[in-house]
Amino acid sequence: MAIQKTTPRRTNAAKRPRKRAAVNRRKTYGKFANFFVPLFFVFGILVCLGVLALMGYRTVTASTFFDVKTIDVRGLNRASKDDIEKIVSRQTEKSGVWNADLNVIKTDVERLTFVKSAVVSRVLPDGLRVSVRERVPRVIAKMKAGDFWADEESVILGAVGKDEARPPFVLRGWDESKTEKAAKDNQERVKIYLKMLNEWQDFELARRVSSVNLADLQDPQAIVQDSGENITVSLGKENFAKRLQKALEVVANKGTQIEAIISNGQNVIVKYRS
Repeated sequence: MAIQKTTPRRTNAAKRPRKRAAVNRRKTYGKFANFFVPLFFVFGILVCLGVLALMGYRTVTASTFFDVKTIDVRGLNRASKDDIEKIVSRQTEKSGVWNADLNVIKTDVERLTFVKSAVVSRVLPDGLRVSVRERVPRVIAKMKAGDFWADEESVILGAVGKDEARPPFVLRGWDESKTEKAAKDNQERVKIYLKMLNEWQDFELARRVSSVNLADLQDPQAIVQDSGENITVSLGKENFAKRLQKALEVVANKGTQIEAIISNGQNVIVKYRS
């Protein structure tokens, strides 16, 4: 009996799955290429367009079209317009208006003596605007080098000019040391000074005071004059108008006899000259 060979038939059956797998791989690769190759080209085109746009942007913003031609400075009373214009010109000489660093300009302007704060903005195509909020001189502090203006935050602004209008009295006792405590105490001195000034002006007493001594914050003193003599009046920390008025009534026409008065409570204590 003859034996039938089946080996070739098995070989053909095994080849068919391999052919199908190869065909499937080619189809998958084709789909991948059809999707990602165009996407890659689109991405490349977008990158090129972005680079060209950036180069064009830099070219345009760096052109003379944006060179600074006008500088508008507002809010000035004491600060120097010329100094502010110099700062703006220096910071925009190479950058122009569009690329100007407004924060740097703001910081430099705020370093000027009388400038409290500044807002810098672009006025396209060729201008910049600087709006300034100035520090207001409120107090004359007597220091070793002379009389100096200070604002309500106790920032020293500069020497008092000979022809400048002055407040009725000056502040003595300013701490000139460069410490945190000195700065804090000087702020308190300015606060007390302004409170005294407001109360005394309301009662028309300010003109009777030549100076206040706030060296000791726990013992505010007013220096008044009577009969050609200076009299020191200790006032405590409140009711400045009422206590000064009471002291002035006691000292009236007795300046040659009275050296000091303590008027910081219900009773007035008089110290006579020896």
